[in-house]
Amino acid sequence: MSMNPVQLSIFANRLAGICDEMGALLRASALSPNIKDRLDLSCALFDAAGQLCAQAAHIPVHLGSMAYAMADLVGQRDWAAGDLLVVNDPYLGGTHLPDVTVVAPVLVAGELIGFAVTRAHHANIGAHSPGSMPVSRTLEEEGLVIAPQWLKRRGEWQVPLCRRLAGLDGPGPLPVDVPRFADFAAQASSCLAGAHRLAELAGERGTEWVAVAMGALNRYGERRMRQRLAALGDGVYRFHDWMDDDGQGHRDIAIAVTLTVDGERAHLDFSDSAGQVDGNINCPLSVAAAAAYYCFRCLLPDDAPSCAGLFRPITLEAPEGSLVNARRPGAVAAGNVETSSRIVDVVLGALAQAEPEAIPAASQGTMNNLAMGEGGERPWDYYETMAGGTGGHALGPGLSAVHSHMTNTLNTPIESLEEHYPLRVWRYRLRRGSGGEGHHRGGDGIERELEFLAPARFTLLTERRHHRPWGLAGGAAGAAGENRLNGELLPAKVSAHAKSGDRLLLASPGGGGHGPEDDHQRRR
Repeated sequence: MSMNPVQLSIFANRLAGICDEMGALLRASALSPNIKDRLDLSCALFDAAGQLCAQAAHIPVHLGSMAYAMADLVGQRDWAAGDLLVVNDPYLGGTHLPDVTVVAPVLVAGELIGFAVTRAHHANIGAHSPGSMPVSRTLEEEGLVIAPQWLKRRGEWQVPLCRRLAGLDGPGPLPVDVPRFADFAAQASSCLAGAHRLAELAGERGTEWVAVAMGALNRYGERRMRQRLAALGDGVYRFHDWMDDDGQGHRDIAIAVTLTVDGERAHLDFSDSAGQVDGNINCPLSVAAAAAYYCFRCLLPDDAPSCAGLFRPITLEAPEGSLVNARRPGAVAAGNVETSSRIVDVVLGALAQAEPEAIPAASQGTMNNLAMGEGGERPWDYYETMAGGTGGHALGPGLSAVHSHMTNTLNTPIESLEEHYPLRVWRYRLRRGSGGEGHHRGGDGIERELEFLAPARFTLLTERRHHRPWGLAGGAAGAAGENRLNGELLPAKVSAHAKSGDRLLLASPGGGGHGPEDDHQRRR
């Protein structure tokens, strides 16, 4: 059975529509602002072998890491109707512990045809630090490690596990009224809805037709990427950059890549990067792969399908025990968010040598992670990433006040923030002039100042506070970010207590500029 281009396009859009519906349902049914307002979630469909076939335009670091490891995760299991698998282990295809993956099989007349998958960031995954984003040294300090196990088995909730996920000890009923469990239930509903829609499609066209179409879609994606790589031209391209610090006293930590383009293939070698560190900026290879895949996906137009086939011509090499291929039990909470951002910067820096007109200057290069909360009678946990500037490029200036690259979330609206938490927003504005100068300026970052209305503990995991986002083609670097408590400068990575009335200011970096300023710009 063969498929013509029109049939393949319709099929690809059907799958993407299912993923979009899954995302809308997850957002509508989640309880936490982190999911329903910030959209820190991702949804995807995989074939029966665990190969990515479609994804919604959600979080790149989520989806790329799932594509890298899903085959191993779903293989050799006795899948049954009504099953749900849950996992968050970063060393088994996860990202960091707050990102929890739920997998539902799609079975039609007992035949496994694929999987519906969600990944969402949970503000509380059991770490002692609020927001489960501590300045940590080991994985166990970062919260509950969930090895792959059944969340539901044959339609039945696994109550002891559900109670652990809800933060409850000992036996008891299903924790349906516990806020921490609500987002797991929302993920379950989203997965089951996606599985139902894919089963409906198979009912319309037949399971064999769906399997053939999934295979054809991935082969088409592979052809698209091979054609794009061939257009780059053969060569060896090198780039390096640095992480500011690891939160444990180590500074200026190198990430370096050697990109080799050979015909229709590309190889990325991270062997010159730093070794694994004491702090939590380490990342598993799945996260490094996600960052690399994202960069190459950006070379293709929007009509290219987001599937595993895109990544087949791209290979990665990184020594085990390095910053970008860490060994258990290395801490990884910031590796997923901050180190992945720097991997994007170095891969794009290498690609800029291969095709200068296609690549922008560095964007802010950090997610500006802020976690905070307090225990007691009215416990609360909150986590947020913050927007910044993107890099200028050959065709125009960078964007201001947006999330970029490995994050694709939103800032929590002020109204939601002040409604749910003992916080007041005093300042929320563009950080004028923070974008790098150039023929095309980098975008500006933002300033956000929060007043604590009650005592709380907070954690900052940020980057680009020392090493500024680089400019390109003669453009200037963007401004470094800043963290301040009551006007006093804070380290890039810190955990501290705030009193009622204290004010915390985060100023995000601007993007790098592109091209030298011309005389007219300098006179202005």
